[in-house]
Amino acid sequence: MGETEKVLVPLGCAAAGVGLLSGMRRLTMLLTVFSLTLASMSATPAAFPATAPGVTELKTLPAGVLLRSETKGEYFENSGDLFRPLFRYIQRKDIAMTTPVESHMGETSAMYFWVATSERPKAEVDLAPASAPVPEGVVVLKRAEQLVASHGGRGGYSRKHFEEARDAVVAWVASQADLAITGEAYGVYWSSPFTLPFMKRYEVHVPVRRLAAKTGG
Repeated sequence: MGETEKVLVPLGCAAAGVGLLSGMRRLTMLLTVFSLTLASMSATPAAFPATAPGVTELKTLPAGVLLRSETKGEYFENSGDLFRPLFRYIQRKDIAMTTPVESHMGETSAMYFWVATSERPKAEVDLAPASAPVPEGVVVLKRAEQLVASHGGRGGYSRKHFEEARDAVVAWVASQADLAITGEAYGVYWSSPFTLPFMKRYEVHVPVRRLAAKTGG
């Protein structure tokens, strides 16, 4: 009676307990990521309204001040190298992050940040051509109001999704008798890095112009 009793736990029960704890940790991580996603979506100002997934529409982008970084090579392999100089610049200048982020593909890839209207004076002192080089190598520029055709999507940020959305918006413009494409398609990305891939929002823009109506004669 004085001896310490030993309690034997079946191996199956122990494994189930470990599995349950592991599952709870994964669920906690997912909920944390989900909360960060919602917080970032609600807190970050937008330069213009997003296009809903699966929708193709015509919209006018406002005139604005943008920051550009560029590098040689494919965009999706170099997006981190493009993002870092822009982020360092807005940190140094105490400029709030905005959405969306623009991505331009090609032999030279580029990423653009929009600058919120209230924050423009902080960046306009570096407008190209700046009197002194910007330490981060970022270019600050003004863009005029622009008419674009936009196709919205949802999912991971990949070349495949970009090309699918690009093909959809180009086909839509081709079906519109009063529109003509005036520039290259580019990606527009709305979601933070914390966002789960299936929740990410994006769109592809094609600059366009309206054609003059034909008159009978």
